[in-house]
Amino acid sequence: MSADPRPNKPVIAPDSDAPFGTDYGPQLMGPFAPVADESVWDDLPVTGQIPEDLSGVYLRNGPNPRFAPQGRYHPFDGDGMIHAAHFERGRVVYRNRWVRTEGWQAEDRAGRATHWGIMETLKGRDDKPLKDTANTDVIGHAGRALATWYMSGGVYELDPVTLETRGRLPYDTGPGGGVSAHPKVDEHTGELMFFDYWHEAPYMSYGVVDRNGQLVHQAPIPLPGPRLPHDMAITEHYSILHDLPLLHDPDAMRHGRHKLDFHPEMPTRFGVIPRHGSPDELRWFEFSPCFLYHTVNAWEEGDEVVMVACRYMPVRDRKGDIDPQRTARNIAVLVMDARLWCWRMNLRTGEAREMPLNPDLNVEFPSLNAGHTGRRTRYGYLVDHHPQILRWTGLRKFDTDTGECLAAWTDGHDAMWYSEPWFAPADDAQAEDDGYVVAFAWNERDRTQQLQVFDARDLGAGPVARVHLPRRVPSGFHACWMRAADIPALANAAS
Repeated sequence: MSADPRPNKPVIAPDSDAPFGTDYGPQLMGPFAPVADESVWDDLPVTGQIPEDLSGVYLRNGPNPRFAPQGRYHPFDGDGMIHAAHFERGRVVYRNRWVRTEGWQAEDRAGRATHWGIMETLKGRDDKPLKDTANTDVIGHAGRALATWYMSGGVYELDPVTLETRGRLPYDTGPGGGVSAHPKVDEHTGELMFFDYWHEAPYMSYGVVDRNGQLVHQAPIPLPGPRLPHDMAITEHYSILHDLPLLHDPDAMRHGRHKLDFHPEMPTRFGVIPRHGSPDELRWFEFSPCFLYHTVNAWEEGDEVVMVACRYMPVRDRKGDIDPQRTARNIAVLVMDARLWCWRMNLRTGEAREMPLNPDLNVEFPSLNAGHTGRRTRYGYLVDHHPQILRWTGLRKFDTDTGECLAAWTDGHDAMWYSEPWFAPADDAQAEDDGYVVAFAWNERDRTQQLQVFDARDLGAGPVARVHLPRRVPSGFHACWMRAADIPALANAAS
């Protein structure tokens, strides 16, 4: 083990299950508790064998607050930290590092928390500033790792191997001044598509960055009012933007607070826009009211645009009607009840159809072979979601045509905390699922941390390699896989 040698102001008690005490609730304790340092570990013990044809980096983002929060804590408040596993020729190196956002640097200079969280303030306030934590998503684009925040903030560039923060990219030049989490990359063209949202008209914008990292297109997306979208999707020729019936509570907004309202009388709308399209080319399609956290993929079939995603199931009352208060509360505290779902939008006739693909399993945090993003895919890799807390107890492989669960794995639902799994193609992959699935796995019962590697074609057989880590990786949010061939430093070293 070699620790990061740079000076740090330690505030978190190392190896503690409640580093800030118990005052801030369970989401800063136990498996959620942050770690105190930045480390590099190699020569780790392995049960099984790391595949020789697995070359690249698995990156996972998540909240890891450095200082005790001011006021109540929500996971979206925690400073972003990347946990990474670099695979090369049957070996693996683990690293973790904070994303050094502007807010992180300000608090580093102050030696304490100087910002507030979403349960105490609202974006845009000067008296109680809300910190852009860049803790939600991480993706690979143009050889760089990009960390983003769900409430639209800066795009922070990271070195995919060392995890060094290189700075904030100038993609946030639109009227909202941000880029939301979950931009999408078309690996066929190298383009990155993103959206932004904010509190004033037109409330949303959409942009395209080219394969060289240059912003080449941006368009306003007029909405009826401020919304709270979370994700988007792309196809070969279109992007799909979300207008969901989840709104800010107007009284809370007037008082500078963040509170959610769900409106079951409003439809869910998906807007289909040509990749480099203008607002007058945007087509809206209406569906049953719901919320949507995460999409699996989207593609084109003739005149239809097809999107597969995890539909957040609204809470129903005893009469079978949507309970808006309980639905909004569950969304706010990240209690998920989601089903694999399919929406179809016919660009010729205007017809909109939706259907459950799997009505039984509560699954979320999906991934796929990213090389097929925007093209038709058959396979998705998702997690079993605990119904009451932000916890993933097992992994599943789905057929996204039929909704059939093709394989499942867990080391024990009562004990396991998995990270978002990601598909990693084999070096010379011959099929969509020719490769591996990688995920961190914390066993709460045994208090052991592993990085698990599965054969994607036989996920149900269990890990082909278990990399044993000497410390817990806190529960977090989203992950990605970057191929060695797409990372300049690794590609040049191999050539």
